[in-house]
Amino acid sequence: DSDLSMRTLSTPSPALIFPQNSHSFQNGRGSSTSSSSVTGETVAMVHSPPPTRLTHPLIRLASKHQKEQAHVDRLPDHAMIHVFSFLPTNQLCRCARVCRRWYNLAWDPRLWRTIRLTGETINVDRALKVLTRRLCQDTPNVCLMLETVVVSGCRRLTDRGLYTIAQCCPELRRLEVSGCYNISNEAVFDVVSLCPNLEHLDVSGCSKVTCISLTREASIKLSPLHGKQISIRYLDMTDCFVLEDEGLHTIAAHCTQLTHLYLRRCVRITDEGLRYLMIYCTSIKELSVSDCRFVSDFGMREIAKLESRLRYLSIAHCGRITDVGIRYIAKYCSKLRYLNARGCEGITDHGVEYLAKNCTKLKSLDIGKCPLVSDTGLEFLALNCFNLKRLSLKSCESITGQGLQIVAANCFDLQMLNVQDCDVSVDALRFVKRHCKRCIIEHTNPAFF
Repeated sequence: DSDLSMRTLSTPSPALIFPQNSHSFQNGRGSSTSSSSVTGETVAMVHSPPPTRLTHPLIRLASKHQKEQAHVDRLPDHAMIHVFSFLPTNQLCRCARVCRRWYNLAWDPRLWRTIRLTGETINVDRALKVLTRRLCQDTPNVCLMLETVVVSGCRRLTDRGLYTIAQCCPELRRLEVSGCYNISNEAVFDVVSLCPNLEHLDVSGCSKVTCISLTREASIKLSPLHGKQISIRYLDMTDCFVLEDEGLHTIAAHCTQLTHLYLRRCVRITDEGLRYLMIYCTSIKELSVSDCRFVSDFGMREIAKLESRLRYLSIAHCGRITDVGIRYIAKYCSKLRYLNARGCEGITDHGVEYLAKNCTKLKSLDIGKCPLVSDTGLEFLALNCFNLKRLSLKSCESITGQGLQIVAANCFDLQMLNVQDCDVSVDALRFVKRHCKRCIIEHTNPAFF
């Protein structure tokens, strides 16, 4: 990148995020921006504040005419700041170039609690560096107002960008870097070690991340309280394919305050990893181990130790889970509200019966692609789970219209019903529609509309 894009002036200036080959328009004619054409890529650019008045006479007349027509300038500062609060980061930076007043308002600290950057081509490392430099103007080296950084899908994010966040954002509470596959464990360790208030971390799709832990230096410094220093409550590690039981053990030992954990498609996780998790993380409310094919009924026995704290569980496509595992969950997790067991072909009507009789407050259930579930299982659901709002029976070969009618006659609050690829009649679907007025039915029957 050209040094021009990082040049600063004596007066602090805003950071601007430009798309590739972007142009600024002056007096009706386009002219290239100062450095976006130098590198042919998206970069964060630094400019001086807009001048108080323009010197060219023609431009001055045009500006005066526009000023008379610009009703937005009549808004008080607090109203302008409220309007700016709805703008994404790149547009807020552009507003800072309009005039001196907008420049001062656009950099009001209240507008910079969140940074959101999107796009695969943006040089997000450079953008974060320039933005944090500007936000550190009043409080040297730290951004005390910044609490949220979302750079999901920015594939050019590297460890350098995360180091910038770790060094400059001690008050960070939320970090989303999903799909940024170039970041490594070391950079993530730096963030969680230097941002003690971090509560929400999304590293889904970051295939190089294998665990969450403190850096070695932080561990030595905080050794008396080792394992209790990371305040993360929400952790999404979906598609972190390299995560293994030992890594999950490390996560559990350091993130003891976890309440939401998503391990979708972490295919190397086994029942042993879940055992480690239940030893340390006893406050989990939501857990997903979908597509973790090595998780079995023994893993369900471990998860059941969460008891009434567990409200959300996803075990979709865990083919080793049967009625035995469902019985563990039903017996101990009586306050379960959401269960996704799609593709667990070992679940039968007996498993649904255990679930219905013990988890009576169930609101959402997905038992699609469970060929052994029939109308008998639906009858147990209808007679026990009156609060059911969402039910998916997609590709359940043993389901008929009779089972649907029993559900509709008892679960009046049903809002979504999926019976795609099920052999149900049009009359049964109409019966559901009559009894559940707000229900949206997803089906594959061309005769019903």
